[in-house]
Amino acid sequence: MKFRIPTSLLLSTLCLLAFFACSDPEDAGDLEISIPVSVQSVSSQSIDAFVTTSGTVEAIKNTILKSEVAGDYVLARNPATGKPFAPGDRIQKGQTIIRLVNPEYENNIQIESYELNLDISKREFEKQNSLHEKGGITLRELKNAERTYIDAKYSYNNARIQLGKLQIKAPFNGTIVELPYYTPNTRVEAAQTMVKLMDYDVLHSELSFPARELTRIRVDQPVRVTHHAMTADTLQGKVTRVSPALDSETRSFKVSVEIDNKAHTLRPGMFVRINTVVDRKDSTIVIPREIILSKRRGKTVYVVEKGAAFERILSTGLENADEIEILEGLKEGDRLVVRGFETLRNSSKVKILN
Repeated sequence: MKFRIPTSLLLSTLCLLAFFACSDPEDAGDLEISIPVSVQSVSSQSIDAFVTTSGTVEAIKNTILKSEVAGDYVLARNPATGKPFAPGDRIQKGQTIIRLVNPEYENNIQIESYELNLDISKREFEKQNSLHEKGGITLRELKNAERTYIDAKYSYNNARIQLGKLQIKAPFNGTIVELPYYTPNTRVEAAQTMVKLMDYDVLHSELSFPARELTRIRVDQPVRVTHHAMTADTLQGKVTRVSPALDSETRSFKVSVEIDNKAHTLRPGMFVRINTVVDRKDSTIVIPREIILSKRRGKTVYVVEKGAAFERILSTGLENADEIEILEGLKEGDRLVVRGFETLRNSSKVKILN
């Protein structure tokens, strides 16, 4: 029995074969999916290479002022606010923060008596000097008058020093960071803590670096300082001291840095990240480190040309946590894929989003 193919099936098969035979081979490429990517133009810029470490920042100046004599407590007013001084207030050198009232102590100093004696001694010395120029007295008599005048100045100045102990004054421009509370007009004894001042317009930090960095860290190198809670604020500073010797136990060396903090962005005691700049280039091709893929042929990125992505194998130079210098593999003006590169292959069709 012969098997006969139905005429309708035979015609359908012939039509499909004719369709594929007549189709343009290039139409098959149109079926490839275009991968969405973002690109940026490659350009020259600066790059810093740095060594990163962490440390605690401290005020460049700080002091604790204590009472030197007993007296009744009076907290002075801040001229800037019109209110009694309080923690956080800025203060200028020489400003009185606290006064101690002690009439008995003041009387014992006898400042007016010393002032009067100084005036009399000065006048007598001037008189004797005039007589000596005219030959009226001997040199010995003149020198005795001068000595009396000098002794009177010392006595008067010492009395002023003793009287000054009744006032707690700022020894430098700074900020009040601690101000223990005392009831107004109550007796405060000597050696009591009155106020703690800091000047943290400039901060310093003592750092430790591993021995391998000894030849790269130098005095006056710039530093960049950030705090984890204020990542948008980067403060500038510099290396001020570098120890030439290593710690025998830790195999590290000490480095001191100073940080400009006039805006009081950082506070003493904060733990910060410090990047010490050890090398720099001002005009070179720089790209983000995160877009570089590690492949068998080496460090790889993609550039877009005529609607497709093509691999570029890189030779690199300086680098830091965020950026890397490109010595070979890219040129200015290349359209570098910065998003969507993870799934690309060489010659992949792409659709640019930006």
